[in-house]
Amino acid sequence: MNDPFPAIAEAAATGETADLFADIRTTVGVRVVNLVWRHLATLDGALPWAWAAVKPLYLDGLPDQAAWRFRETMEVPKLASLAGNDPASVDAVLASYDHSNTINLFALGALVAWLRGEAAGPAPSRGARLPAPDVTLPPLASEPDVSPETWALVQRLNRFGDRPQPLILASMYRHLAHAPAFLQRVEGALAPAHADGALERAITTNRAAAHEAAKHLAKAISAQPPALAGKIEAGVSGFVDHAIGKMVTICRAIRVARGAAL
Repeated sequence: MNDPFPAIAEAAATGETADLFADIRTTVGVRVVNLVWRHLATLDGALPWAWAAVKPLYLDGLPDQAAWRFRETMEVPKLASLAGNDPASVDAVLASYDHSNTINLFALGALVAWLRGEAAGPAPSRGARLPAPDVTLPPLASEPDVSPETWALVQRLNRFGDRPQPLILASMYRHLAHAPAFLQRVEGALAPAHADGALERAITTNRAAAHEAAKHLAKAISAQPPALAGKIEAGVSGFVDHAIGKMVTICRAIRVARGAAL
């Protein structure tokens, strides 16, 4: 599978890009930089502009408060139990992505809404930030790092909850590729929810709710229109509408199936 959005690897970043990646990790509270930021780093001037536009939202806790409210009502498809004697790194990956994807869904969703001129409602108030999980993640696997069977499994999982287009390869599955037995159980749990439409319905409902909330957060963005507005909007919306938009629901459903509270 060829990723439709080229990206700069964290290890390959230098100069201003490396500094911005470090600031993103510190500000968002994550150990890895989300693929959307690494994609924006390939577009001239896009990463500095986009990060400057949304960093104040993170600092003011706006996406955190939106995520907290969202989780109170989000639709979570019921999966078969995924409890098991898995490596501790499995729950570390799930906790990290459950936090970062949900926070990013609202911050980046606000950026998309702002770029589209969809900001609406009163500007949101500052709030407390949600604590980021203090975890260590396994390496982000690429195709040469795992067996052909495991890579094929990663690609099959990536098709759940999204339509062929081509798809952005969700990084969470790559981080979980070190535990193929767990991924096999995830496939078995997601398949029925995918087949009966429950997974797609939940993703669609949650994505629509997040989009409406993101319009309000967009009121807090203060920036000048960028030179590459169209490319930035296309790139960020691709992640918000697909990779991040689906994985917020899928990751939460997996964590609940492992015993986490709703």
